[in-house]
Amino acid sequence: MNAFVSSKISMLCQQSQVGKKLPNALYVHASALAALDSKLQQYESQARKLLPESLNNFTLVKFSYNQTKISYLIYPDFDTDPHPELQTSIQVNLETQEVQHRDYSDSQNPPLLHREETFITPDYPHYQTFDKLTRQEEAIGLLREPRTIGTRNGWMQRLQEFNVKIEGHRVIPLQVDRQVQFQPKIDRHKAAIHRPDLSKPVRLALEAGLLTEGSTFFDYGCGHGSDIKRIAERGFVSNGWDPHYHPHTDRTPSEVVNLGYVINVIESQSERREALIDAWRITQRVLIVAAQVLISDISRGQIAYGDGVISSRNTFQKYYEQEELKLYIDQVLNVDSVPVALGIYFVFRDEAQAQSFRASRFHSRATTPRVLVATKRFEDYQELLTPLMSFFTERGRLPVSEELRGFEIMLAEFGTMRRAFNVIVQATNQDEWDAIADKRRQDILVYLALSNFDNPYKRPKFNQFPPTYQTDIKALFGSYQAACTTADLMLFNLGKIGFIATCCQNSRIGRLDERALYVHISALDALDPMLRLYEGCASRTIGRMDGATLIKFHLHKPKIAYLFYPDFDTDPHPKLHTSMQIDLRDLHVRYRNYTNSNNPPVLHRKDKYVIADYPQYEKFAKLTQQEENWGLLDNIKEIANLEGWLQCLQDNCAELQGHRIVWRKDATPDRVKQLQAQRKTKKPPSNFVADEPL
Repeated sequence: MNAFVSSKISMLCQQSQVGKKLPNALYVHASALAALDSKLQQYESQARKLLPESLNNFTLVKFSYNQTKISYLIYPDFDTDPHPELQTSIQVNLETQEVQHRDYSDSQNPPLLHREETFITPDYPHYQTFDKLTRQEEAIGLLREPRTIGTRNGWMQRLQEFNVKIEGHRVIPLQVDRQVQFQPKIDRHKAAIHRPDLSKPVRLALEAGLLTEGSTFFDYGCGHGSDIKRIAERGFVSNGWDPHYHPHTDRTPSEVVNLGYVINVIESQSERREALIDAWRITQRVLIVAAQVLISDISRGQIAYGDGVISSRNTFQKYYEQEELKLYIDQVLNVDSVPVALGIYFVFRDEAQAQSFRASRFHSRATTPRVLVATKRFEDYQELLTPLMSFFTERGRLPVSEELRGFEIMLAEFGTMRRAFNVIVQATNQDEWDAIADKRRQDILVYLALSNFDNPYKRPKFNQFPPTYQTDIKALFGSYQAACTTADLMLFNLGKIGFIATCCQNSRIGRLDERALYVHISALDALDPMLRLYEGCASRTIGRMDGATLIKFHLHKPKIAYLFYPDFDTDPHPKLHTSMQIDLRDLHVRYRNYTNSNNPPVLHRKDKYVIADYPQYEKFAKLTQQEENWGLLDNIKEIANLEGWLQCLQDNCAELQGHRIVWRKDATPDRVKQLQAQRKTKKPPSNFVADEPL
């Protein structure tokens, strides 16, 4: 086998999306071989022909990068042992056709495996079990310094150092002695922090309109009392209790109760449960529950204890997974909590209010049609008709009974609501009103489809909706059954292979490349209903990342990512701050922070992500056109990150003044003429669009 072929195989191994990549080799489970690049599959099949038939029950295949060698590794207990030990290794040299065999069955210190999920594909039966164990081990630091834990002795020593054992696929703390369990004194009060503003859970409750005029608010586990003070400053009756800072306050029933980042700092499982139940006991309308969520590696300096970790400050932290947290709340309180963000849930006392809140999250924006022909009759009654126009814009239908202010006066004047609305139609565009009604139908369908997505038996009964929503369904669909049938058909189509890719490729909104469609959060309402439904599958279960700027729809993977560009409106080429990717197969969340990066991804052609009515669309579009004319966007791959973009500006003697390109002050006349001449002869830019992170 020549050197070119060897280097090609090495490159394919290092680029592989399947398997575990180490510095010198790629390791792939036998079940995942079919997912490899076809050339790697052919390469492996050549080696397998040299194996004795008795040794074909291998578990892993090791592709060496720098040698024409493939090894077949047998781990008999791969599925059942959380850290299986190597029994046999067979190495095949494709250059010399030699086969070497090594037996570890009698070894006192055999190699063993960690991170089993990295060798397999996500559809492997035990993938989630393996993945959860890895994340638990990472969280407490067991997998640091991998070179020292690659054998039985090294791994046993690490477990002993951390005073834990692996039972099944879970990390279990050991008792210090057989009689008394280790129970350290935890300084819970040290977990309380001083905040410069409202905590995120309380801020989200305010933004959602859960606190209205006259509402009472109680902060259960209020710490220093920052939220109590700031809620009171907004005119609400506010109070709170904390076992350390405010122990003598009565835990009085209140409409809105906040249990913010409390259950994750209680090391006792029974006390944790009691706190949740007690907070729910005093909740009259809605309980806010927030806890730390495990979305990435936890910082160093922590030791294992119970089902969480003890920090170097002697505070306890229980790191939940998003779905685990919802399941815990629902099981303890016998409710169906509503996720609003990572680690934040609302729990409603009244089911109709819960359904109203859920539905409101999929209620798209609409603009009241402009008056085109101010007829005499419309002008005479414009003041009376304006509330009717606003109501139809909001609901997509005509009002009934007491839903509208001035309803009786309007009936007395026009006889029926339809006649009153006809006066409006004569002065406006009928098609625009029809589009609003259709938009409201889509809103309802998206919500009803999602209510059947995570649990087919949890779709609410018709009488569980508030009266206004019941009327919406009757007016826009005729019956609840008709609406549900259409919604279920949408959900069925969503599961078809390639369906989302087709929807993305046909979208007239957003920026498309070969891997994904990117859409500004403000344009979500205007998307195809199927894409709104697809995004809802992620946001309804996990919640959107706070402050998300763009939504990334993967074309070929069941994944959605939220990207945060804090300076999107003001920076002509904003830098990526954070990203959150959700895998819809297992709802695994991957979070990435770019704030400390010297070369973060930057955004170009901002006008492509928004729709034409975005406030700064024209300014964005003019900059894009100018940059294209200057040739600055010709090589998207080279300018996808900050350093490449700054180099491009420098090479073209260009600089930005707001959303405008100008010549640099140090650009010489000769250099300017040279660049201008190059522009006239350059080829039109390609349609390639650089891929964003995740």
